[in-house]
Amino acid sequence: MTSIALVTGSSSGIGAQVARRLAADGFTVVVNSRSSTAEGEAVAAEVGGTYLQADVGDEAQARELIAKVLALHGRLDVLVNNAGTTQVIDHKDLGAATPEIWRRILDVNVIAPFVLITAAEAALREATGCVVNVTSLAGVRPTGSSIPYAASKAALNHTTVLLAKALGPGVRVNAVAPGLIDTPWTEDWDAVRAGVTAIAPMRRSGTPDDVAEVVMGLVRSLYVTGQVVVVDGGTGLVA
Repeated sequence: MTSIALVTGSSSGIGAQVARRLAADGFTVVVNSRSSTAEGEAVAAEVGGTYLQADVGDEAQARELIAKVLALHGRLDVLVNNAGTTQVIDHKDLGAATPEIWRRILDVNVIAPFVLITAAEAALREATGCVVNVTSLAGVRPTGSSIPYAASKAALNHTTVLLAKALGPGVRVNAVAPGLIDTPWTEDWDAVRAGVTAIAPMRRSGTPDDVAEVVMGLVRSLYVTGQVVVVDGGTGLVA
């Protein structure tokens, strides 16, 4: 029976490349996005999968997304929580990081993955499946596009460890924490890219395939759980 993978936020960038790599490894992939419907459908067509629109930051839609995956395919083996959001705010501008912004970022970056995992728990246990959360170097080091974003990714890192302990041995839970990755989201971050290129031991920013490679490694590694793997070309060693 074909294994099924759901990748949230997979209409472009890291999520789209993870979907491609999973499909190349034999998975049937469910592609998801909140609003980029045409792009999501294109990725689904490319990988021979299906597309489901849902705003995972909305609890009802997140639970319905899992229900639709199970109704369509009857199982779920891999859940990649890639969907995320941010607001670029200078860390010193505390007043700009309003409670409203905090709540929106936490809803998508922390609460949504938890809701999706809990909704999928029974199916993942049945499949002896796994979860990979896409977090950020900002959740490990004092950096990132804003303090709320960095805090949300730190919370998701720790949630990953807690869930690995709670859900083992039936379900493995790991995370990847990318540094600067060249995606449509960061295409105009020229100053940040120049800084990373200057200081990172690998002397470049990352690509979506750099992250997808580690995601696939965690999916395949049956004795690895509760790990947060930083994918940053060594940037965090010096910054």
